Amino acid sequence: MLTNTRSRIPAWQHTLAGEFTCVGRGLHSGHRAGMRLRPAPPGTGIRFLRMDVDAGQRVVTAHWRNVVESELCTVIANEHGVTVRTVEHLLAALRGCEIDNAVVELDGPEVPIMDGSAAPFVSLLRRIGAVPQPAARRALFIRQPVTVSNGDRYAMLLPDPQARITVEINFPNPVIGRQRYSMTLDPATFAREIASARTFGFAHDLQALRARGLAAGGSLRSAILVDEQRVVNEEGLRFPDEFVRHKLLDCVGDLSLLGLPVIGHLVTY
Repeated sequence: MLTNTRSRIPAWQHTLAGEFTCVGRGLHSGHRAGMRLRPAPPGTGIRFLRMDVDAGQRVVTAHWRNVVESELCTVIANEHGVTVRTVEHLLAALRGCEIDNAVVELDGPEVPIMDGSAAPFVSLLRRIGAVPQPAARRALFIRQPVTVSNGDRYAMLLPDPQARITVEINFPNPVIGRQRYSMTLDPATFAREIASARTFGFAHDLQALRARGLAAGGSLRSAILVDEQRVVNEEGLRFPDEFVRHKLLDCVGDLSLLGLPVIGHLVTY
């Protein structure tokens, strides 16, 4: 880990210039989900506070070591078993807006899904603004390739002087098919091209998911629903390739769990 002298990311850590509150539904629980974001001191990182549990057990730090589930959403937990679900869209918004330190207060176990994208969070973050802090930002520079794979799926981190992400997806459904998207990660590009891409699901999976107690809060207001031949949402897609853009959004959020910006090129299929 080196200070970020060779990249374009700001040299100083940043936090929120104020605080904001939003309320929605949990994607999987279906319950009301209230959330408040507020500034945090340098070196804090992103910390979730479950305000509905005992004070000594409520802190859940956004870090890869705390990931306990990632099948349908990213779930993190602390040493007391207190969990926070569906963190990836909010974390993507914070990383995309280059916020290093923030406290996220929740009144329950899940981040509100909002419209299924990161755009509502980005809008609020940009409205509040960010302030530099008297602490140097550190970054992880990729010096040599790192690859993980599972069957024909893979992810590679490659050396690159900038933070870049390339995602390719391939679904047998003809509505999606094969899509690829590549970008250099910066706040303006993230807000314009990625933040509003929504999560998606398939109509034939809904009954099985709800039988497992999942997707109870999913609706056409919070996700793209795909059947065998079409997008069910009346308004259609926000981008022709909205599906792969959302997968890139998820990658930004999950990669932020390293706890510091990554200067390198993530290539994943």
